[in-house]
Amino acid sequence: MQHQINPPPALTAEERARATAAATAARRERAATKQALASGELSIFDVINSARPALQKMRVTELLESVPGVGKLRAEAIMERAGISPTRRVAGLGRLQVVALRGELSMTKVEPKRGTLIVMSGPGGVGKSTITRELRNDPRFWISISGTTRDPRAGERDGVDYFFYTDSKFDQMIENSEFLEWAEFAGARYGTPQAPIEEWLTLGKHVLLEIEIEGARQVRKVDPEAMLIFVAPPSWDELKLRLMGRGTDSPERQAARLALAESEMAASGEFDHILVNHHVGELITELVSLATSHRGEVGPS
Repeated sequence: MQHQINPPPALTAEERARATAAATAARRERAATKQALASGELSIFDVINSARPALQKMRVTELLESVPGVGKLRAEAIMERAGISPTRRVAGLGRLQVVALRGELSMTKVEPKRGTLIVMSGPGGVGKSTITRELRNDPRFWISISGTTRDPRAGERDGVDYFFYTDSKFDQMIENSEFLEWAEFAGARYGTPQAPIEEWLTLGKHVLLEIEIEGARQVRKVDPEAMLIFVAPPSWDELKLRLMGRGTDSPERQAARLALAESEMAASGEFDHILVNHHVGELITELVSLATSHRGEVGPS
């Protein structure tokens, strides 16, 4: 029995014009990027960590061949040693492949600019989780993963949701100063391991750590170069509406939430920057700009 394959829907003249314009703009952006690589204005890691769709679709070989001192033959050898397919595009690169590229290119001094550790705090209900969720899909960022001594819950994966440690392992890491910060909550301990953060920062990623006020204070002591961001509501009245709007809370619980939020707002002066969450997209744009300038980078993001 033969099945008829329906042709794709015909585009209108306006849709064809838009598609042609978008394709032309993407080609120009890719060409400009390769030229910037050749001149040394950009490094290959600037492109890998870029969020621009046109650059994420570029083949890794295109980038390597544009790097001064690499060329076509050496690019092929680097790709093979790094275990990267010749057809691999930037968006498909894994962490270990980026690490391998860094090692291969270190001989030519093509090093990624160090990322910024961003410590984000603020009162409950201000939208921190939404910001974190949006940045999780941004290739410029890595979201910090906490370690804990509690047992995994259904569906949780080690190294993805949390790093799950035994009590003895957690004790050993505290003794060896391997945490940026740690605390105890509800009978379990939670901490932020330094090693994966340092690895991603070295690869040029900005690392986002969403944490409570006291944890941010601990990080500031351990890493004075971290950038502390306080996310504030547009107004106290709006924050109260958000917190009071959680209908499952008792009046006592609502009062406790408001008291905690008030104390958290009072700590905003301890942070490097205060960003008011009028609109998540605008706040993220401002946050990226601050992270970029914090590490002294100039160029497209």
